[in-house]
Amino acid sequence: MSANKKISLSLAYSPCPNDTYIFHAIAHKLIDTKEFDFKITLADVETLNKNAEKKCFDITKLSFGALGHLRQKYAILKTGAALGRGCGPLIIFKSLKEKIKKTNPRIAVPKIAVPGLGTTAYFLLRLYLKNLYPDVNPEFIPMPFENVMPCVIKEDADFGVIIHEARFVFDKIGLKCLVDLGKWWEDKTTLPIPLGCIAVKREIDPLIALKIESLISQSIDYAFKNPDAGVDYIKKHAKELNNDVIKQHINLYVNDFSKNIGNQGKKAIKLFFEKAENAGLIPKINKSLFIH
Repeated sequence: MSANKKISLSLAYSPCPNDTYIFHAIAHKLIDTKEFDFKITLADVETLNKNAEKKCFDITKLSFGALGHLRQKYAILKTGAALGRGCGPLIIFKSLKEKIKKTNPRIAVPKIAVPGLGTTAYFLLRLYLKNLYPDVNPEFIPMPFENVMPCVIKEDADFGVIIHEARFVFDKIGLKCLVDLGKWWEDKTTLPIPLGCIAVKREIDPLIALKIESLISQSIDYAFKNPDAGVDYIKKHAKELNNDVIKQHINLYVNDFSKNIGNQGKKAIKLFFEKAENAGLIPKINKSLFIH
């Protein structure tokens, strides 16, 4: 390869503040991206989940829920992930009518708005219901995550599962939390909740994948050292523009697990897939989760 020859790779991540914060330095070449030329696409995570079925991108953000069906095609990178504590999806509702009282959440056929059927939030909801209310068969209504709260406010759904920055604003618009699915997971497993990861096509050379992991780690370091550098980029793509909400979002979802998933993160991911397999939500496969 000549000194000027670049390796072109497609990279996709979400417009959520944690992702734009993480990838800002790569996107704007504020760090040395070495021999790589990244073709970047931003799309909401459920769109990315669906695109991954067609292997549209070499490197892509994915929900762990979606990755459960895509483990033959994609492996996990150890950097750029969203895992943590106190950051899980919430089941929210509006009405205090008898049918959905907090002490008796069962109704005949509850309608639940969810941020996509490939999201970790949806999988956690299914695991929660299977554990506590196995005889309840809700109607799940998939939609973009930013539409979940309006849907519940209009009472087109009895409940909604919210993710991302919605957790910081739901109570300010008259909605209430029924269940914190992240806390439920943590109480049950003592492990952090695995929400999303950066995945790479399995045919990518593991040595190249290792270099990409290093670049993502360097991009995170740049963001930590220059927290205001990416503000314009982050706000350009964010659904919620309030500065405090954006900061809360980043502080919650970008953490030590983002720098390196680590042993505890690996245990959490493995257990998540095991529970999803046992619940019949994803097929059982014998494949390494990580590319190296």
